[in-house]
Amino acid sequence: MAKPYQIAANEIVDETIVNRSRFICFIFPCSSHEAAKAQIKKCQQLHPQASHHCYAFLTGRAEDSQGYGFSDDGEPSGTAGRPMLSVLQGSEIGELCAIVVRYFGGTKLGTGGLQRAYGGSVRQALTLLETVTKIAMVEKQLTCDYGQIKDVLYFVEQVKGHIVQQDFTAQIELVIALPQDQWLHVQQQLQTLSSGLLNLRETD
Repeated sequence: MAKPYQIAANEIVDETIVNRSRFICFIFPCSSHEAAKAQIKKCQQLHPQASHHCYAFLTGRAEDSQGYGFSDDGEPSGTAGRPMLSVLQGSEIGELCAIVVRYFGGTKLGTGGLQRAYGGSVRQALTLLETVTKIAMVEKQLTCDYGQIKDVLYFVEQVKGHIVQQDFTAQIELVIALPQDQWLHVQQQLQTLSSGLLNLRETD
């Protein structure tokens, strides 16, 4: 069962200075590789004179081993994107993109210094981030009579589900989005209400 998890509710821009180098961290909500790439392109256009545009992103929950990406963008291998990704994964916040724009200040930081600067920039920005809980939803179909719709809507509302689609013909055809961990509970309530006649079905 997919558990609820935290996702970003706002965007953050936060700047730190390390040995005269400017590190500007952008944090965005991000649910796909395409969304991450679009944000990276936007940052490159905003800061065309910057030395590096390093990034890390998660497209799903923080522990998902598939949906992530990162880049050192010219910094020594392993000094930027990987430490940034580690901070994102450690935050336990999913669907997140972090981009750190660096303006070189003339002093080389060394491998360890770069890792601390890039990781620290993301860590500091995350303290400003607001989050909301994302609940995995499933869609189910339901056919009901007009006399039953009020009760159906009540059950759906009780579990914070919503109606995706409705067609009014001889009966009412519904597509309902329900929290993944609640749909069986709603099914039981519907069957009790209708003496077993109302059944949630897989969507076509």
